[in-house]
Amino acid sequence: MKCSGARILLIAGVFWLSYTVWIKLRQPPQGNPDPSRGSVELSDGTFTFRLDYAAFRAEFPQLQSYRCRELIPGDGVCSGPPGPPLLLLAVKSHPASSARWATARRTWARPRVLGGYRVRPVFLVGVSPDPRHLALLGQESGEFGDVVLWDFAESHHNLSLKERCFLRWVGARCEQADFIFKGDDDEFVNPPAMVAYLSQTPNASHVIHGNIQRHAAVMRGGKYRVSPALFPQDKYPFFPSGGGFLMPRASVPALAAASVRIPIFPLDDVYFGFLVLAAGLRYRHDDQFRVYGVQDEQCLYAEAMLVHGVSLDRVEEV
Repeated sequence: MKCSGARILLIAGVFWLSYTVWIKLRQPPQGNPDPSRGSVELSDGTFTFRLDYAAFRAEFPQLQSYRCRELIPGDGVCSGPPGPPLLLLAVKSHPASSARWATARRTWARPRVLGGYRVRPVFLVGVSPDPRHLALLGQESGEFGDVVLWDFAESHHNLSLKERCFLRWVGARCEQADFIFKGDDDEFVNPPAMVAYLSQTPNASHVIHGNIQRHAAVMRGGKYRVSPALFPQDKYPFFPSGGGFLMPRASVPALAAASVRIPIFPLDDVYFGFLVLAAGLRYRHDDQFRVYGVQDEQCLYAEAMLVHGVSLDRVEEV
């Protein structure tokens, strides 16, 4: 009887979630862009970057007007009694990616204490119009308590909304996190190498760590196309590859404050680069963030902090 009751509650919860999402997706975005905003200029000492709010509102109005609203708040992710320093593994994912979540939980995204750090995963997702995906999200959240769901649609450009909303979420709901890894769900992550790196790196809590892209060229075609009207410059500021990077807790307030005054750029890794520049933070590049993959050799995986775009089933558990 108890199991039957639990199933009934779960089914009711899933239907409620599906109905809530359907209603919210039919509503216009909450809030309006501030028409008094003109432009923002940022300089990194080599280039000056001008971000014109009118251009961003014209091409991506939904990005500029959205206000972060959680359907599954992930309240339990960072809860619990005080313990070792917390390394939060924040995984950008898709509501249809439950198979990847299962593999990650079986391999690198296992909650545990490792090298003096408490390691805890959280999966960051937007909504899908498919009710089966929402049902799976409800089940995953109920079983593992490691899902945060926002009410924007999951899409390539909306990854930047996920970046902004995650900063707000960490500040409000996960003050315990000493370091935050942010990465994709299609990669191998090596927590033992990560905690060793943090322990051995002087002043690790003062910089953003990753595979730093230096003044990458702006692409005018393809998946990462950005129009000249939106961004006329030919180079981007430095940014950590979106495949995965580490940031200290101390950086979160300044990044969150920058996200309020910087227009939301449609590419999430570039957007984060603008936030870092606006916040006056610094980087540390390390080749152990192997965002372009490596040869399929086990020893290379043991040394890397992450390897992007690999099949986790071909890598031993760490």
